Amino acid sequence: MRVPETLIWAAFLIQKVVGEYGMAHFSDMGKSKGKDYCIFFNSQWARLPQDLNKASRLQIHDLTTSVLCSATDVPEGGFPNRIPMVMRGNCTFYEKVRLAQLNGAKGLLIVSKDRLTPPAGNKTQYEEIDIPVALLSYSDMLEISKTFGKGRLVAMYAPNEPVLDYNMVIIFLMAVGTVAVGGCWAGSRDRKKRYMKHKRDDGAEKQDEETVDVTPIMICVFVVMCCSMLVLLYFFYDSLAIWVIGIFCVASSVGLHSCLWPFVKRLPFCKCRVPENNLPYLHKRPQIRMLLLSAVCIGVSITWMVFRNEDQWAWVLQDALGIAFCLYMLKTVRLPTFKACTLLLSVLFVYDVFFVFITPFFTKSGESIMVEVAAGPSDSSTHEKLPMVLKVPRLNSSPLALCDRPFSLLGFGDILVPGLLVAYCHRFDILTQSSRIYFVACTIAYGIGLLITFVALAVMQMGQPALLYLVPCTLLTSLTVALWREELPQFWTGSGFVPAIVLAPINCTQTAALQTEGPSTKLEPQTAEATDQSEDPPPPQPQENPPAEKDEEENKSERKDN
Repeated sequence: MRVPETLIWAAFLIQKVVGEYGMAHFSDMGKSKGKDYCIFFNSQWARLPQDLNKASRLQIHDLTTSVLCSATDVPEGGFPNRIPMVMRGNCTFYEKVRLAQLNGAKGLLIVSKDRLTPPAGNKTQYEEIDIPVALLSYSDMLEISKTFGKGRLVAMYAPNEPVLDYNMVIIFLMAVGTVAVGGCWAGSRDRKKRYMKHKRDDGAEKQDEETVDVTPIMICVFVVMCCSMLVLLYFFYDSLAIWVIGIFCVASSVGLHSCLWPFVKRLPFCKCRVPENNLPYLHKRPQIRMLLLSAVCIGVSITWMVFRNEDQWAWVLQDALGIAFCLYMLKTVRLPTFKACTLLLSVLFVYDVFFVFITPFFTKSGESIMVEVAAGPSDSSTHEKLPMVLKVPRLNSSPLALCDRPFSLLGFGDILVPGLLVAYCHRFDILTQSSRIYFVACTIAYGIGLLITFVALAVMQMGQPALLYLVPCTLLTSLTVALWREELPQFWTGSGFVPAIVLAPINCTQTAALQTEGPSTKLEPQTAEATDQSEDPPPPQPQENPPAEKDEEENKSERKDN
């Protein structure tokens, strides 16, 4: 079967359709104030001015009861110096905009109930049309109809996107601050626990139960769970999103309580305890101030859950709860060796890159699974957003902020995963008395990796797997410091965390002293020896014949003589 020549020519004339975001500024006639709405246009039809002051303010002709596909849909008199607003469907974009242009229109707004797509055409059609055509969402059209009167005006424009938004500075400070404080807190807490063990404090044993040492098996199970959960969220987002929100509320309440309790317990009031009872949890007789703090933390989480969709201020609560959760995890979860750190960061490095850069080749929409889940699918019926991110609204006015991504996001994993390595470095610094060189170097490397992530985001204009840049920066920096200090074997195996037990002959005169000191001699050998020297009395000097023994020997000799 011979293909018609027209189809062959059409194949050469059709250009790649590239959509751009713009703004449609609506206002009432005679009023300067208005509101911007997102539009999606194709600059190959006609370009839009970059400045609102240079855009023409024209009256809207509401024709949303029609699709403008035939001459019968055109009202009497046409659209002289107006911009008709019509519904999408029943014919091509070219047929709609051609009818509008022939009848005097200066532009065309097409209302779409589906996902916004760029209005496509071919080269000859682009050359014929000289008025701008853009798509507007159906929900925005309903809001415009309620907000503005019949004499509403519209000006379409497309300002340039800023290279880097100022909110990146806020995200950078929050992320680096959380990693630094969490790593420092984890190391200091470990040092305090060792000191309390030496003093034989029972509270130290209770604190030990809160720390979780990560094993290679746990790392493998965790990565499998992450992959499974991400895929399930991609396919069943609306069903699982509310469960993730509930889990976040519970976990963030615990994290907020853990972060605030060290400050609350210093307050000089509400130290009294609950009376004796048999109620769950209360039978331990917690302090009144602990219960009050728990109520406040739960109240903050519930407040966020109720008002989580209030974009103007709810993000502040979400970030505060998220930072508290990250700090709690950094001081609770512990990587015992650099080998475990390398395994965890390397596996999650591959995980992050795969779900951001590789999955677009397998999805129908061409979007990565990671970005779709983090930002929320565009076709979601609930329009819920997952809270497992730090988010800050864009401070620059731009079409991208209005249309696609009004917030800049940084996932908790991009803080927690490198943060666990920073915490390990700080604990190693304390035990080797290395003036925190590992901790400072790894924290600075994390900040540099985050800056590289922001630069890649600005250059590529697409979502970036932050671990692609954070993992090499932090791992290689820590490894370099260990090689430079010639401590790689100890740093790799974490042998500095378990001092070797030196077997030595035990003097009978010191047996009682050793028994009273117990296991503290293993943790602090130098301190224990100093304690032995200062507290234990010196062993008695050997005497040839004590007085009592001399008397007994003399009596025995006298009896024998008699």
